[in-house]
Amino acid sequence: MKENLFFETRKKTCPLSNKNSPKVDYKDLKLLSRYVTEKGKIIPSRVTNVSRKKQKELSKAIKRSRYLSLMSYTRKIRFT
Repeated sequence: MKENLFFETRKKTCPLSNKNSPKVDYKDLKLLSRYVTEKGKIIPSRVTNVSRKKQKELSKAIKRSRYLSLMSYTRKIRFT
């Protein structure tokens, strides 16, 4: 049987669990904003390939930064 090389499966790795990856912190808004949509929803781990442990840390950090008003609950698009 011929193998289908176009849809070859590869192992998914967590971008936050690598050796030189940044630490998840509620003050790091640049990192946290990468995992939030324009409407303010947290992007699920099946889309971002983040491990379950790091996704939990990520969501806690996002919620903490929202509570401390470092991030807004909904991103506002500015028309300039």
